[in-house]
Amino acid sequence: MNPAFSVIFLTVLIGAGQGLFLALFGVEAAVGLKLLSTADSTRLFVSGSAICLVLTGLGLVASFFHLGHPERAWRAATMWRTSWLSREVIALPLFMAAVFAYGLGHYAGWSTTMSLGAIGAVLSIALFICTGMIYACIRFLQEWASPLTLVNYFLLGCASGFTLAAALVAIVEPELIRTLCASAIVLTIAGFAMRVASLMRNRALKPKSSLQTAIGIHHPRIVQKSQGFMGGSYNTRQFFHGRTPQLLRSIKWIFLVLAFLLPLILLVAGRQTGSASLLALAFIIQFGGLIAERWFFFAQANHPQNLYYQTIS
Repeated sequence: MNPAFSVIFLTVLIGAGQGLFLALFGVEAAVGLKLLSTADSTRLFVSGSAICLVLTGLGLVASFFHLGHPERAWRAATMWRTSWLSREVIALPLFMAAVFAYGLGHYAGWSTTMSLGAIGAVLSIALFICTGMIYACIRFLQEWASPLTLVNYFLLGCASGFTLAAALVAIVEPELIRTLCASAIVLTIAGFAMRVASLMRNRALKPKSSLQTAIGIHHPRIVQKSQGFMGGSYNTRQFFHGRTPQLLRSIKWIFLVLAFLLPLILLVAGRQTGSASLLALAFIIQFGGLIAERWFFFAQANHPQNLYYQTIS
């Protein structure tokens, strides 16, 4: 497939925002259970909610750039009974509203912040499911049609969100650094394990279609002579990225290093030193690595129509 950068930024940005909110709610729940203590929880939760809204808001803005008619975007929500995309369109603003209410509740001193946080956490998980299922439900794209797609969207979003939360607490709540760093490390390792599992699975896939099944002729030797027209088409632009296998292999190693290896090193160092700079750098590097990971995720998906168009385009 040909990756759309608007979709890449949408999924990475909102994933980080969702992960950050789950980290905030987890801290508040732990404080309520007397497992953690904070000196100034209001500052942490209000600033964290604001950052979460910025990330999800930027993701929402990015989503408009791949629409042919942005003024008709509201229509995307009308098929919620059957479309995971429609459900995502509904879940995202609901999640943002819950985050806003959560941050406002902490700022105003409401007693209902735990309830608001629980609603936001449920909506965050629902949004992860909707986003992942948009791709996992497409059965003819074998690289996506796997539970690992859903798991990876959740784990990678949480890993980046918890890394950002670790950088945030290094500034506003230093006593929580070790806990948040440990959580980010565990999630990053889990994300690495699941992403490697998906890479190994996809490498072993074999196409279910062939030139014979595509055109209904079962001769053992079919040679394609012409694409059928001289110029490109929607098919050659949208369903194949046009990059070489060598570039895809390079991107794979780049995102494995940037999204997992380097952030792990920086998280361990930040946990030991309490350095906000190291933790902020870990998030920035991991965010860039996840951009590369998401590009690879889309580019690796091999549409069956590429049996015909890929070698020609």
